[in-house]
Amino acid sequence: MQSVNVVFHIDEMDKWSLLLANVRNLVKVVDNASSNIVVLSNAKAVLVFDDSASLTHVHLMQELSRQGVEFSVCQNSLNGVGIAIDLLPEYVKVVPVGVLSLIEKQADGFAYIKP
Repeated sequence: MQSVNVVFHIDEMDKWSLLLANVRNLVKVVDNASSNIVVLSNAKAVLVFDDSASLTHVHLMQELSRQGVEFSVCQNSLNGVGIAIDLLPEYVKVVPVGVLSLIEKQADGFAYIKP
């Protein structure tokens, strides 16, 4: 199996199902132990952590995190919608500025995917 370095970017709530399906399909065909698969959410997509209707997504994220997927969320976006960091699931990493994190990942050779 091959290894990949990829960052999936999501900034719209209605794209979570598609993004998570893409990630789920990817982890089935790559070497997760030697891959770096990151999902970075910013803008309105961070509302997934404050929406009881999104529990299915949050449970799938938890399962994917156990398979090595990193979930990052923009602190500026959390602040903008009023979500406290301590309310996030334990597997979520907070980055100060989401767009800067995307720039850094791409500079480090990560593929960029935005569904």
